[in-house]
Amino acid sequence: METDATQAIPTDDVAARLGRIREDRDRIRHDLARAIVGMDAVTDLLLGAILAGGHCLLQGVPGLAKTLLVKSVGQTLGLRAARIQFTPDLLPGDITGAEVIHLDKDSGERVFRFIKGPIFTNLLLADEINRTPPKTQAALMEAMEEQQVTSLGTVHRLDDPFLVIATQNPIEQEATYPLPIAQLDRFMYMVHVDYPSFDEEYRIIRHTTTRTHENLAPILDRDEVLWLQRAVRTHPVPRDVQAAAIRLCRLSRPDEADAPAFVRDWISWGAGPRAEHFLTTGARANALLDGRAAVEMRDLLHVAKPVLRHRLVLNYQAEADGIAPDTVVERLVDEIPALRALRARDDEAAAPAGIFGRLFKRRA
Repeated sequence: METDATQAIPTDDVAARLGRIREDRDRIRHDLARAIVGMDAVTDLLLGAILAGGHCLLQGVPGLAKTLLVKSVGQTLGLRAARIQFTPDLLPGDITGAEVIHLDKDSGERVFRFIKGPIFTNLLLADEINRTPPKTQAALMEAMEEQQVTSLGTVHRLDDPFLVIATQNPIEQEATYPLPIAQLDRFMYMVHVDYPSFDEEYRIIRHTTTRTHENLAPILDRDEVLWLQRAVRTHPVPRDVQAAAIRLCRLSRPDEADAPAFVRDWISWGAGPRAEHFLTTGARANALLDGRAAVEMRDLLHVAKPVLRHRLVLNYQAEADGIAPDTVVERLVDEIPALRALRARDDEAAAPAGIFGRLFKRRA
């Protein structure tokens, strides 16, 4: 099944496999639930980022199984996974690899030989990426953008697919090096990993104190993942959905003539064309995983927050008003009628049942 990674896939071939793609997604969800409890939404976004060929930044407090999640996803997709614990003394060569002197036994000459670092894998977990200095962060960002490592003028291509899943702790800020906006922009998604519910925590404790962790059997393999990545790039996007993605980003720029008042009040810099690209590919991946023949507005709504929340630079007025990036994204979504209607429908569906439940939600 191995083919050229840049080869286009006929739409008919994708349409014929939509049912199987959805079945594979459901099997992956089922198997991941055996190892990971209460992270269904995070898992779906992570799978979508992988199929879209984008890197992902997970933000959450320690102890929420982020490392186990990446390892388990790699197992179900048949991909190799590696983990790097970022520390203040980590050097670029500790990630990319280094040149070492090698003695050739035949000629007796000493030559440099490149020893590959842990970055030569399919899924790389960059744990606590904001704990290492900018020089080391930059080495990782070059690999993320170019999918290659350069050492002594020699280019070493990384494995295909290559994806970085980075984590950062939002609590501790001492001895950290926050990623600049330009480097944050390389990540397709920023995913918030929240605390589990009471029922989920009960299942977690029951699971972790009575059983040992089991390895998951692969459901897909590397070639199938590459095929799905090519399928995502050719999945049909209606013109109105594409226009909404562009409109969403343009509305976030305070210098635009039709920017809403809250954008001018709260945002210093809005989302650029890369955000439009990731909104489109993320929506494509979501529709494909759901087994649908074309992208819909709900797919765009599904990826709006993880794509935009780390690309909006809020000003001091927003900070003084207690405004979070997600609040701004919700206001931007409401500026587009089709997305506003979908969000209102989702809020209504999530509201507690009965008149008292609705009144409580409205007051909250």
